[in-house]
Amino acid sequence: MSESTDPRTLDLAAFPADFAWGTATSAYQIEGAVAEDGRTPSIWDTFSHTPGTIDNADHGDTACDHYHRWPEDVALMKELGTDAYRMSVAWPRVVPGGDGPVNRAGLDFYDRLVDALLAAGITPNVTLYHWDLPQVLQDRGGWTERATAEHFAAYASAVATRLGDRVTRWATLNEPLCSAWIGHLEGRMAPGLTDLTAAVRASYHLLLGHGLATAAVRAAVPGAEIGLVTNHSTIAPASSRPEDVAAARRADGHTNRWWLDPVYGRGFPTDMRELYGVELPERPGDLELISAPLDWHGLNYYFPETVADDPAGPVPHARAVRLPDVPRTGMDWQIDAGGLEALLLRLTEEYGVRKLYVTENGCAFPDAVGPDGAVHDPDRVRYLEQHLAACARAVRKGAPLAGYYAWSLLDNFEWAYGYDKRFGLVHVDYATQRRTVKSSGRRYAEIIRAHRADRD
Repeated sequence: MSESTDPRTLDLAAFPADFAWGTATSAYQIEGAVAEDGRTPSIWDTFSHTPGTIDNADHGDTACDHYHRWPEDVALMKELGTDAYRMSVAWPRVVPGGDGPVNRAGLDFYDRLVDALLAAGITPNVTLYHWDLPQVLQDRGGWTERATAEHFAAYASAVATRLGDRVTRWATLNEPLCSAWIGHLEGRMAPGLTDLTAAVRASYHLLLGHGLATAAVRAAVPGAEIGLVTNHSTIAPASSRPEDVAAARRADGHTNRWWLDPVYGRGFPTDMRELYGVELPERPGDLELISAPLDWHGLNYYFPETVADDPAGPVPHARAVRLPDVPRTGMDWQIDAGGLEALLLRLTEEYGVRKLYVTENGCAFPDAVGPDGAVHDPDRVRYLEQHLAACARAVRKGAPLAGYYAWSLLDNFEWAYGYDKRFGLVHVDYATQRRTVKSSGRRYAEIIRAHRADRD
């Protein structure tokens, strides 16, 4: 049976003519070269080398060796026909001390990469923080301290000043939910804390850092397009019981409203402030900084959630319920493309977002190079088609969607899951660093070509 369907079955005409077709990566997951050219350790270097934190004791020391193999990776993007690339800059590569002197060699790497992308006809979308806080700042309290938000703004200014003559599309943070809740409350990501007070303080300072960095980039790059990337899920109660309905409301606050309400001028949700019971480190003027108007919003979507009331469980006292007989990825995440459509419409209708990108969307499956030298991944092909169809439906209903960035260009270091979970459109043999475009990558290229043919 064919791994793909005719591209004409997708409603490609729904997408605007200038729709951005992209892929996404992050620095720590692909770069490697963790001690080269002045880079110092990040919290993920420390966390991944802590026994018991990462599956198979993996770490990002080499990852995909993108730091040395980036010309090959840019060529792969061009081969796929993408015209946009969401990348991140490693803070400890650019400002090794966390604050203070800028490392010219670190910026030189991103300077070369940006030039190569532009020469290939690919627009860079630069994320300033994708979780790799310099360890030296974590040693001083990390995101629980206001000073970290201020140092982040200074670092953002340095990057924007260097690259801003060529880069116009910027994201401040990637998924602050993961940094705060999973990193400081659940302990499953760096820095590995399980402290509600620290998590809430970190959540506040991350959003403050976003606001300060937004102002810093605007000052350095007139005309910059600045956005924030957040990850969200649709939340459904496990039953119609009032307790489960209330649990779903709390889970929505924890996963969605806490991160969107303050950014869109509503302040931090009162019900969640009461639930957390942690005093926010607020100062006059902070909310104005956090809610400064954005040029675009990036949505990362992977799965929906169904929850039941769990009074004895951790905040938000909502237990995830595993539904039977639903399709799942290799991460055991439920596949529901309708959730992507619903979230795009929610951001449009409830929060008034004027320009949207799907900045991450993808799936892990246990891919392998076959006897024919190819990587056949029909499940990922199907996932890609379903989620692009959901995007098209959302656009038809009014969502101002301007682009889609598939996660990920390459198989890479998948945080606490190590290297077993493969999200890439391109397979990476980690022993040899050989890249092989998967069937899903070929399918994506086919869809992009079809859209351009319709546009022309």
